[in-house]
Amino acid sequence: MNKDKEKNSESAGTWSIYSLFGISALIVILDRLSKYLSDTNLTEGVAVNVFPGFDLLLAYNRGASFSFLDDAGGWQRWLLTGISLGVSALITVWLIRLPKAQKLQALALALILGGALGNLYDRMMAGYVIDFISVYFMDARFAIFNIADAAISVGAGMMILDIFLDYKRGTAERTAS
Repeated sequence: MNKDKEKNSESAGTWSIYSLFGISALIVILDRLSKYLSDTNLTEGVAVNVFPGFDLLLAYNRGASFSFLDDAGGWQRWLLTGISLGVSALITVWLIRLPKAQKLQALALALILGGALGNLYDRMMAGYVIDFISVYFMDARFAIFNIADAAISVGAGMMILDIFLDYKRGTAERTAS
């Protein structure tokens, strides 16, 4: 039993599993709060300019990223909900089992989990995800997104960075031997 306790306390490096789940929960809370404020204070499709290149623009996304499957007729809600539930469960198990040395990967997974759960809540409760952040350049508008999407994107970027850093460490170790 002590070995199991030691193994779990060493999981995810200097991050305790509780702090990682706390980060995920903080993402969910910030996401819910920002979506509530957007939904109650903005009008769908009406941009509110914050500064050049950045608007608040309320949109209801019934599909996946970049509104993929947005007009599929409703079945996509349950498919995307199922995928989100499965991915969230896998990430949770991954976080719990992550080796001590994987600090960057642990933080990345916590961000991705928080984002996935934030959007999952929307999809389960309303059938769509509330998006409100709009970045643009001249007439070219990037996809409208939210805090959960941003956390997923940052987490994915950190995962990619971790892969490159891990590769670089492995190359240096092979060269040294």
